[in-house]
Amino acid sequence: MSAIPRSKSVKLKKPRPRGAAAKTKILAKPKPPARPKPDSGPVLALLRLIEQTLEDGQAESPVVIDLRGKSSIADYMLVASGRSQRQIAALADRLLAAVGTRGRHRASAEGLPHSDWVLIDAGDVIVHLFRPESRGRYNLEKMWGEDFADPAASGR
Repeated sequence: MSAIPRSKSVKLKKPRPRGAAAKTKILAKPKPPARPKPDSGPVLALLRLIEQTLEDGQAESPVVIDLRGKSSIADYMLVASGRSQRQIAALADRLLAAVGTRGRHRASAEGLPHSDWVLIDAGDVIVHLFRPESRGRYNLEKMWGEDFADPAASGR
C-alpha cells in the first residue's frame, strides 16, 4: 500500500451574512461615567483647608493649578515654596495634621527626610512644597499651567 500524502488543513471562511443581518453594527463599549466636576463641595473644601494651612504657616508664592480635564491623578495641584528645609518640613507636618483631622482620607507624603521637595497626596489635591531654587529648576507651574492644556491658545 502506498502512503497517501497529508494535505494542509484549510480553514474555511464563513459566508458573510446578507440582508438585515449584514446591516447590524457592533456598538462600542460605553464610556465610563465622567468624574464629577467639583465646583463646590468636599474637593473645594479640602483645597481651601490646604490653602489656609499653608497661609498660616507662611508658605511663599502659593499657586493653585486646575487639573480637571488635564489629568486623572487629581483635580487640583498646589505648588508653594518655603524659605528653608525646616520650614518646608513644618509646613508638611502641619498640612498632614490638618488633612488628617478632616477624617475623609489619610494624606501621604514623600520627601520629608530631605525636605528639599515634599509631595503631599491628599487625594483630590496634590501639594508640592519646594525650596525656591528647586521650584525654579522643576518649574511645575509652566508644565501643568494653562499652556499645557491647549497649545493653540498660547499662540504657538
